[in-house]
Amino acid sequence: MKKLLLSAAVAATLFGASTAHAADYVIDTQGAHAFVNFKIKHLGYSWLHGRFNTFNGGFNYDSANPNASQIMVNIETKSIDSNHAERDKHLRGKDFLNVDKFPQASFKSTSIVFDAKGDEAKVTGDFTLHGVTKSITFEIDKIGEGKDPWGGYRVGFEGETSLKLADFGIDYNLGPASTHVDIGLFIEGIRK
Repeated sequence: MKKLLLSAAVAATLFGASTAHAADYVIDTQGAHAFVNFKIKHLGYSWLHGRFNTFNGGFNYDSANPNASQIMVNIETKSIDSNHAERDKHLRGKDFLNVDKFPQASFKSTSIVFDAKGDEAKVTGDFTLHGVTKSITFEIDKIGEGKDPWGGYRVGFEGETSLKLADFGIDYNLGPASTHVDIGLFIEGIRK
């Protein structure tokens, strides 16, 4: 009986240790330590840069078992900001994002596979934009993790992918150099 109790205690301790590092994080948009950026070629001569100012989300991360991680991000499409009011009005309209009909874009991971070091990963998930949901994959890098000066704990990642606009029903002709948009996700999460 003592062996059984001891075995149960050891198993509980080991199980607890493996899950003790798992934590839920909220993306720090309040402190503006997270960004959803984009860039697209302009006529093939330069890059047009912009961002989405309003988004939220969170992720679950366990440094002892990083492949069990998950992330969810919601983006308010009308918050697009390319630093040009007239262009942003056009981007919000029916030719592009059609924000009245599709007020949100979102990403929800279905698989995260880290390398052996736990510093880089391939993230696959369902991305919804313009009313179309497609599976996309992008590479991420872990920037770092640790305690912050206010008694909290943080972890940060960055990643980028390229999307074909027509795949999401956005077929406005911007010329052959501008068929894809690069989306960058830079997140710092605060442990709940």
